[in-house]
Amino acid sequence: MNELKKRLTKELQQDFNVKIMESMSWSLPVHSIQIEYQTVKRTKMDILMKMMLIAFGKAEIETAEELSEILLVEQLFINDLINKMTRTGLIEKKGSSFTLTDAGFKQLETGIFVHEPESGSKLAIYSPSHQSFLKGEVKNITHQENELYRFKSAFDAKSEASLEETALLNALKKIGVESDEGNVQIVVSEIVSVADIQTDLVPCIEFHLYNVAEDLFYARVWNTLTDHWDETLETQLNEKERKKWRKLYL
Repeated sequence: MNELKKRLTKELQQDFNVKIMESMSWSLPVHSIQIEYQTVKRTKMDILMKMMLIAFGKAEIETAEELSEILLVEQLFINDLINKMTRTGLIEKKGSSFTLTDAGFKQLETGIFVHEPESGSKLAIYSPSHQSFLKGEVKNITHQENELYRFKSAFDAKSEASLEETALLNALKKIGVESDEGNVQIVVSEIVSVADIQTDLVPCIEFHLYNVAEDLFYARVWNTLTDHWDETLETQLNEKERKKWRKLYL
């Protein structure tokens, strides 16, 4: 932590108009949120599936054997695809014949097959002080600062329940749950559950700076979770304490 502080101090002092008036360290509470979700895979529909869907839409077909004879395809493949299309809701049996469902007509028209949903679970890091999920990993940085961020925001069961689905989906995208490569697209179709697993303390380093040329006080905050200067925390500090710094340091 001391080496990091030295490096940041050197970086800030490269501007000769800027003076470091004070520096301090504190911990930012963040929450590991377990997100359980379902994804669906979308792939380009193969020719056999298209031919089968067209056949089911135009003819009265009662058995896999009958369709196998029409398409001149091994019955084993026909059975496998009939089972898959039934599970995914593309076809159903009405009376003695297979028919296309609305989903079957739609996917045949688009040429995109939507596979069965798959379940998954990921941890995402949420910062109440940012009111958003942050990308990064909590590091095992040795630090003795027990003081928490003085403007930290509370987070409880009510806060957990109020997390918006859009924010949860964006968090999963940042983690890499969704993908779109070639003819295969994987998207999150449903958020199943959300749970606050644990709270971690992220060390941050705060600098109070004074720009002599502009007669301006401002804060810089290094967030060790994101490994970047944190504009959100800096804005909070500037809005709440800038007037106090002028009285304190001048």
